[in-house]
Amino acid sequence: MTKLAANLTMLYNEVDFLDRFDAAAKSGFAGVEYLFPYAYPKEQLAEKLAKHKLAQVLHNLPAGDWAGGERGIACHPDRVGEFQDGVGSAIEYARALGCTQVNCLAGIAPANADPEKIRVTFVDNLSFAADELEAAGIKLLIEPINTYDIPGFWLSRTQQALDVIRDTGSANLFLQYDIYHMQRMEGELASTIKAHLPQIAHVQLADNPGRNEPGTGEINYRFLFGFLDAIGYDGWIGCEYKPKGKTIDGLGWRAAHGV
Repeated sequence: MTKLAANLTMLYNEVDFLDRFDAAAKSGFAGVEYLFPYAYPKEQLAEKLAKHKLAQVLHNLPAGDWAGGERGIACHPDRVGEFQDGVGSAIEYARALGCTQVNCLAGIAPANADPEKIRVTFVDNLSFAADELEAAGIKLLIEPINTYDIPGFWLSRTQQALDVIRDTGSANLFLQYDIYHMQRMEGELASTIKAHLPQIAHVQLADNPGRNEPGTGEINYRFLFGFLDAIGYDGWIGCEYKPKGKTIDGLGWRAAHGV
């Protein structure tokens, strides 16, 4: 059965962030995700989740200076200490929020670094993080992201992510499959998801072009929702799209797609 989580970074932008938990619950979502929790006291976020009976489905590891344009530091050879400190912060927040999985953004490849050193750094950082998170009972995820929206993002294809997972040798590293990003980079959505289902711990959605709600573009979401159920995907699907108008006004896509 399809389980939808509201991405509070993208949805309900018409209200302050802390009011989005209430808005999501009133809209019928049972779970939420968002990029980062670290700007708020973990106790405050936990109170919002409990008050509105919401599951914290996912958040990311700290990813550097987001406002300054950084999109992760895990592949940066000169930021290993900062990355490891971020793993500790992520564990503290995930425990407080009852979040059982966190995502690691690889980052934009440093312009002057050796390509092999970048890859080795990413693999080593993931190995460290996966072990630390496993000890805390938390899954680690990595997400390929399209290089049209984020030029130079190091991790951009499904097979590349699977190769990295293999090279860490960790049983606590999984794939976060974002339908929008992978439609832009490679297509073959259904066959790819089915082929690698055991390694996919989380799915995210948006339509293409535009990254708006399902039904606004080329992706056949009615088929994909049924397909995911049919092949036995039992994880959450994060609604990480840009509403074309006000979030609530556009939520009719759920009934139109049978979810």
